[in-house]
Amino acid sequence: MCFSAQADLVGGAVVSGIGIDVLRHVQGRRRYLPLASLPLMLGLHQIDEAFVWWGLQGHVSAGIGRLAIWLYLLFAFVVLPVYVPVAVMCIETVRVRRQAMIPLVALGTVVSAILLAAMIRGPVVAELRHLHLGYHTDLHAGGLVVMLYVLATCGAMLASGYPDIAIFGVVNLVAVAVLSRLTLDGFASLWCGWAAIASSAFAVHLRYGRGGTKRLRPAEAG
Repeated sequence: MCFSAQADLVGGAVVSGIGIDVLRHVQGRRRYLPLASLPLMLGLHQIDEAFVWWGLQGHVSAGIGRLAIWLYLLFAFVVLPVYVPVAVMCIETVRVRRQAMIPLVALGTVVSAILLAAMIRGPVVAELRHLHLGYHTDLHAGGLVVMLYVLATCGAMLASGYPDIAIFGVVNLVAVAVLSRLTLDGFASLWCGWAAIASSAFAVHLRYGRGGTKRLRPAEAG
């Protein structure tokens, strides 16, 4: 995934299929719905990136390619920093943990606003790279913003009372460290691709494993 248009398309379709299956088995548990929706959202996000590839390669019109770039970055930069901590907070039953996540939601909102402002200022550019796409915006202190982005998203998972979600947060932190060392301009592409794969693995566990939504319980209650 992220290595080519075809990889994005196939990977996105597989992840979306898993996401649809998970949503079918939420079974009215509304507090799980935001988190259970994440694999489908990320799968569609990867399908959108296929159109970014095709736009840069001249296989679709420049207008479609440009729209795909904006949709991709709006989701990655503006939606996810807020959505992920909110989704994790929704399933928490321990009030202290929910309260601890409020600052992370606020941080995600600030990061989202900074990245949206950078996109509005422009330019918003996507370029072909070796086995990934590079995205550029007029963003100052990009490394710091990435750190805050990761703190908001992975931090909420680490603060969760659900062991599976906390482990998921640790795995994502490791992935972030590796990807940021490999490339900064390709971080949005590679990170979202990895997140789609990882969230799908977590979705399968929610659906079929011991952490199924019927049995998923926090480590503590109160």
